[in-house]
Amino acid sequence: MSELKADLLVIGAGSGGLSVAAGAVQMGASVILLEGHKMGGDCLNYGCVPSKALIASGKAAHAQAHASAYGVANVKPKVDYAAAKDHVAGVIAQIEPHDSVERFEGLGVQVIQEYGSFISPNEVQAGDHVITARRIVIATGSSPLVPPIPGLDAVPYETNETIFELREKPKHLLIIGGGPIGMEMAQAHLRLGSKVTVIEGMKALGQDDPEMAGVVLERLREEGIEIAEGAMASEIRGKAGAIEVEAKDGRVFKGSHLLMAVGRKANIDRLGLEAAGIETTKRGIKVDAGMRTTNKRVYAIGDVAGGLQFTHVAGYHAGLVIRSALFGLPAKQRTDHISWATYTDPELAQVGLTEAQAREEYGAALEVVRFDYAGNDRAIAERKTTGLIKVMVVKGRPVGASVAGAQAGELINLWALVIANKLKMKHVANMVAPYPTIGEINKRVAGAYFSPRLFDNPTVKKLVGLVQRWLP
Repeated sequence: MSELKADLLVIGAGSGGLSVAAGAVQMGASVILLEGHKMGGDCLNYGCVPSKALIASGKAAHAQAHASAYGVANVKPKVDYAAAKDHVAGVIAQIEPHDSVERFEGLGVQVIQEYGSFISPNEVQAGDHVITARRIVIATGSSPLVPPIPGLDAVPYETNETIFELREKPKHLLIIGGGPIGMEMAQAHLRLGSKVTVIEGMKALGQDDPEMAGVVLERLREEGIEIAEGAMASEIRGKAGAIEVEAKDGRVFKGSHLLMAVGRKANIDRLGLEAAGIETTKRGIKVDAGMRTTNKRVYAIGDVAGGLQFTHVAGYHAGLVIRSALFGLPAKQRTDHISWATYTDPELAQVGLTEAQAREEYGAALEVVRFDYAGNDRAIAERKTTGLIKVMVVKGRPVGASVAGAQAGELINLWALVIANKLKMKHVANMVAPYPTIGEINKRVAGAYFSPRLFDNPTVKKLVGLVQRWLP
């Protein structure tokens, strides 16, 4: 048994852990990084990267079948599902070197390819190593949540950790869970030639603004996805190629394959947290505003910390930990500026408060300004006029923005910047956007905020009249 010491020990080589390790070692700290599975974690291997790659394959197929609006003949795409999965694997392989053991060892990080478990408040065992560190960061992420639905253990099913290895195209894919993962995979598989049914116990895309989610769900249904809401799965039966899901209300859904996409659970089982005096909650590890656990030498970041489960949030947490653990500076997380996107077509994006949340918090002080994609010339030119943007404004300052439509995930970036820096609508209105771009939608919604103040204001009209009489 070897004994190792470091300034910083990072447990988990997903996006958050890698960001901490790379930042810390390049700033002069000695760093040990533990990873018992794949470098890059869920995002690279099973989540963000492969899902977007498969979505791209679906978009290519959809474009061939829907080209007539652009003066190009529609053709039935010849989809090679296995080749689409090769594309996914190729994308992962292209990004892998950035997250590899070799790269991080080249930076000066000591990488140990073992799982870590606490054996005391400041010691972690990983294989044949016992590691003591001044500060420890838990970044073990999350895994698919598989609920104990009767019969599920006797039926083959996929999760996001296995679906990208499936080589045979599902004839009829049943998806339990209508959140972002479920809806993205539903549309991608439909466009690649599968029949798809989404079975959601409550509301599909229920964490987003209902109006904006409605824009997306209407399109998905138009494309042919069956979305069954209020369908809480109560029993699963069948065999490979012939699976049935029965809902509590008696509805029965039949398909060839089953994908479980009902949520995530924090990866804490291997960590031996009790030995370190680290408390947990139902969602993950208990942390304070500075991402410290109940053991003040230990931090938890990303999905395992039980908050918003996004790769970019893990990266944000990493920056907070570096500030605190390396420089001893105060660091406190905030969530009002965190944005997220669902990469369906059309996309769905959010930052800050939704309309309902803003109304509850600000009441009559809230103004909601809107602009439709149908008023954007670039959207018209590209036949992508489905969608809208809503910005929630209080005394000239945006407190939230919601976008449903083409490139929503790109448009939301500006509002994330605005809210993060507490800017006002006037700052967006002052922007000069190139014409014609989808990005003009952001400026036009700012214009929609000021238009009634300028064009429907009797005082402004009276002032203009006086000035015109005075001018030579």
